[in-house]
Amino acid sequence: MELTPAEIVRELDKHIVGQTAAKRAVAVALRNRTRRKRLPLELAKEVTPKNILMIGPTGVGKTEIARRLARLAGAPFLKVEATKFTEVGYVGRDVDSIVRDLAEASYQLVLGEMKAKVASRAQAAAEEEVASLLRVSPLEVRSGRHDEASVEIEVAEEARLPFMGMMGGEQMQGLGEMLKGLMPARRVRRRMRVKEALEILKNQEAERLVDKEEATQEALRRAQEEGIVFIDEMDKIARSKSQSSGPDVSGEGVQRDLLPVVEGTVVSTRLGPVSTDHVLFIAAGAFHVSKPSDLIPELQGRFPIRVELESLGTLEFERILREPENSLLKQYSALLGADGTEIHFTPEAVEAVARYAFQANQELEDIGARRLATVLERVLEEVSFQTELGRLEITKEYVETRLAGVLASHDLSRYIL
Repeated sequence: MELTPAEIVRELDKHIVGQTAAKRAVAVALRNRTRRKRLPLELAKEVTPKNILMIGPTGVGKTEIARRLARLAGAPFLKVEATKFTEVGYVGRDVDSIVRDLAEASYQLVLGEMKAKVASRAQAAAEEEVASLLRVSPLEVRSGRHDEASVEIEVAEEARLPFMGMMGGEQMQGLGEMLKGLMPARRVRRRMRVKEALEILKNQEAERLVDKEEATQEALRRAQEEGIVFIDEMDKIARSKSQSSGPDVSGEGVQRDLLPVVEGTVVSTRLGPVSTDHVLFIAAGAFHVSKPSDLIPELQGRFPIRVELESLGTLEFERILREPENSLLKQYSALLGADGTEIHFTPEAVEAVARYAFQANQELEDIGARRLATVLERVLEEVSFQTELGRLEITKEYVETRLAGVLASHDLSRYIL
């Protein structure tokens, strides 16, 4: 990963509109990982990530920035919600499961990459096996002419521990997952179509060709050195000074449990021990009721970089509809194009969709850019129901016809938009 911060921001710009301050913060955090690798080993051990706290309403791009950053870096990524965890001693998920899940995400990422490298060998082996069952040549299997034929193959079925169903609590579940990973898979015979059998056999052969120990060690390294954890809804475990009671009685306890994970600790996973010393944590929250200063001081100190994301207006909505590489308009055009319908939005129609989405956010609950998908679904409902309509132009008048009646009724828009 040799991209400069400016290049990282440009890559993020391809998918996310605006929010320059947040993009710059994560770009610097990612670049610092590259810089750290160039330091003497002893000094590099002391350089820890500068964790980031994103402040802003829902639907403005907080999660997408973190997810795209991880994808850009090829890094293990995990999104969790702070409200899903409970203080040690309460029933529910404990914060150590964050590290276990990150290790698993890292393993699946590495395994996928290693299987891709042996894909051609695995495909050839799968074709050979199916060809022998059908008593034809591999070339005939490859041609697809036998895809609908039926064959019986042996497949691996994950072994289930007899006590798994009786276990309760996050720690016991974690123990069960680690033990289950050590159990050999059962082999059972299944009858299926050739097309499905080829895919299963290819996957099984790829797994056999992959060096599991090498995959495990690389997964551990990536989780520890390159992992990115996005903790959403951080504001909901903060307690404002005016709050003396409430449903989240263990919010402060969750913060104290999170502290060692964010500071740096070692957690046992099914792959082995994982240190969080160099994992990048990005926390986020709207902080409408509480403030960042309502978090416990120790946790505040572990998120030294604060960025505030801007609310989205009509102009930003228009840009979101048009500019990203996989914008909503491009997605809908491609989906309908698959059925022989070519749609074209006029500039005025795009502006109308953006305006109605902004209005719905103002009058109902502000869900940010997510409202655009809801509005577009309503606009294109009739078109999507039909197929092979040829070329259609979506005009401002058409958008207004589809939406005016809904927004005119506050009760109706509450349920439809």
